Amino acid sequence: MPQRVLTTESGAPVADNQNSATAGVGGPILLQDQHLLEKLARFNRERIPERVVHARGSGAYGYFEVTDDVTGFTSAKFLSEVGKKTELFLRFSTVADNLGGADAVRDPRGFAVKFYTEEGNYDLVGNNTPVFFIKDPIKFPDFIHSQKRDPFTGKQEPDNVWDFWAHAPEATHQITWLMGDRGIPASYRHMNGYGSHTYQWTNAQGEAFFVKYHFKTNQGIRCLSAEQGAELAGKDPNSHQTDLLQAIERGVNPSWTLYVQVMPAAEAADYRFNPFDLTKVWPHKDYPLQRVGRLVLDRNPDNVFAEVEQAAFSPNNFVPGIGPSPDKMLQGRLFAYADAHRYRLGVNHTQLAVNAPRATEANNYGRDGFMASNSQGRGAKNYEPNSYDGPVETGQPLSAPLAVNGHTGTHEAPAHTKDDDFFQAGELYRLMSEDEKKRLVANIAGGLSQVTRDDVIEKNLAHFHAADADYGKRVEEAVRALRED
Repeated sequence: MPQRVLTTESGAPVADNQNSATAGVGGPILLQDQHLLEKLARFNRERIPERVVHARGSGAYGYFEVTDDVTGFTSAKFLSEVGKKTELFLRFSTVADNLGGADAVRDPRGFAVKFYTEEGNYDLVGNNTPVFFIKDPIKFPDFIHSQKRDPFTGKQEPDNVWDFWAHAPEATHQITWLMGDRGIPASYRHMNGYGSHTYQWTNAQGEAFFVKYHFKTNQGIRCLSAEQGAELAGKDPNSHQTDLLQAIERGVNPSWTLYVQVMPAAEAADYRFNPFDLTKVWPHKDYPLQRVGRLVLDRNPDNVFAEVEQAAFSPNNFVPGIGPSPDKMLQGRLFAYADAHRYRLGVNHTQLAVNAPRATEANNYGRDGFMASNSQGRGAKNYEPNSYDGPVETGQPLSAPLAVNGHTGTHEAPAHTKDDDFFQAGELYRLMSEDEKKRLVANIAGGLSQVTRDDVIEKNLAHFHAADADYGKRVEEAVRALRED
């Protein structure tokens, strides 16, 4: 096979890739050295803005196989028959830290799945926890600012973290998850994934259901203690990336079983708490898990930057039979995710290989912009309707309509009989073993005791007391002891 020739971006052969062109042997570099200028300019632009959240991530390709009939709940074609397989890409991530952070840290984990279905890409953007810290997207920028590196000190500050939580009692449930044993997964393979939000499924008859997704790891849950996490993060900041990569390369393909909870749409209004509140779970005794299928990862990306860093997941990418719910956090993310990708990657990011449809093709009238590759030239029309056989609308909505009423304005969520911020945090605490409770209390006290304002500490302690008297008492005693040392 003949040796390939090194070329410039335009394809011209490069004569010398070791020496810049200069004015004489020892003279200054010449502006006319096109190869040098192109090489340096390209290098300067190799990094795109990192994600504001979920910056550090790993990913892999695989497939989803339907194992159980769910056609009574949804008309989505990729779920239409037992045995059907759909290609997918899954990205794992930490949330708060930047691209240079470590994997083995106490932080929620992103669990984002892109299904390449024959009806277009379906993106399911979730976490490894079934709940979240807040229930309204207007609070999200403030929440993330409190968890990120402080503008002055350049590091995460307990004062900021706990001050925000002091003013967000609804965060108590997620704090109990985060500070518990599952706060530091041993690897991406050994944790569950959750859609977290409530979504809508619609069957072929037009009947609507609200659903929650649960991806249960088939490798078993494995977690790290605070001490184990600190040691591993110091030894190998890339521990979870390495584990995922090597497992798939060895042919040890990780898998998850997908279950859903299904609530008939008519039951939502009178349920004992708001079923669209992201800070709460649906008890399994009310809506038991129903198996759907199996997710398997079996291929690593060839280029982490091209396929993981540039992977773009948008929860507004639905397919017929699946749609949104009135979940406020989901509603905010329907805009925010896609807008973030347009900023980071450009308006044509959906044309990148990892983001483009695979089992079908995109047909629309979007044109031009940075890095446009589908020019649709030669007289193709860029407007609709037209008389030239361009793509046309179907007239069929993706999901059932949502009933709305009332006046416009800012409103708190509709009242339900059990809508308080603490009862589910207390229930989670009471499910824990004695050893789990001790570790939870120690993890909370370790951070809360570093807060410099007494009133912030007291507000947070009040939340734990409201969740469970024993919970609050233990955290208070542990914080007091640490502050007296």
